[in-house]
Amino acid sequence: MIYSSSTTAVPEVGRVPRHVAIIMDGNGRWATKRFLPRFAGHVKGADAVRGVVETCIDRGVEYLTLFAFSSENWRRPEEEVSMLMRLFVTMLEREVVRMHANDIRLKVVGDLSRFNEQLQTLIANAERKTAHNTRLTVTICANYGGRWDIMQATNKMIAAAAAKGQPADHAYTEEELAPHLAMAYAPEPDLFIRTGGEQRISNFLLWQLAYTELCFTETFWPDFDVDSLDAAIASYQQRERRFGRTSAQLTEKKN
Repeated sequence: MIYSSSTTAVPEVGRVPRHVAIIMDGNGRWATKRFLPRFAGHVKGADAVRGVVETCIDRGVEYLTLFAFSSENWRRPEEEVSMLMRLFVTMLEREVVRMHANDIRLKVVGDLSRFNEQLQTLIANAERKTAHNTRLTVTICANYGGRWDIMQATNKMIAAAAAKGQPADHAYTEEELAPHLAMAYAPEPDLFIRTGGEQRISNFLLWQLAYTELCFTETFWPDFDVDSLDAAIASYQQRERRFGRTSAQLTEKKN
């Protein structure tokens, strides 16, 4: 199923966000504050993921998308990047069986070609094992960037058009681009959360966040727990999601 863009069709809005997207920020600062090596924060942050996944299931969230490693994170110290890759492998080896047993589908999106063969194989196997699970879809964005996503989708769209014999001056539409986006299988996020105190989206889901409700929290990711997620959802429930319409139109629709 390919979902429509929120700029072309008004999505259904529920009290519980159908899709939550999170930038998991603050692992290193959490560790530094405790006089620990930065990697200890990443390990603690990986543990926090499990709690958020369980809470999303309990609250009825259908899609959870986590920004784990951006295309810009390669700029970090080589030792930290190497440790992050090993942590990714460990998490896949440890968690996939548990996710499958709980009917959770795992997707990993991004330019995976830069990862080593072992990691690519683990990702492919995890996606294949959980492909038919329906309780919750967890997407890990790894070596992902919003601009990369738009460019790779554009290139695929142009190639598909050329294969169909469309003229070079063909005027493309959002509907033609949508199937080629990395997360074409998911509706656009209803709620975006960034932990760690920064207030920017950092090249995350640039296309998909057009009408998403944004929530920023000072809480470092390792400390983000059930109460933190519930607070973000409560904030979301206070928002008026108009998608270009007026408040009066929403009132008329309710009546």
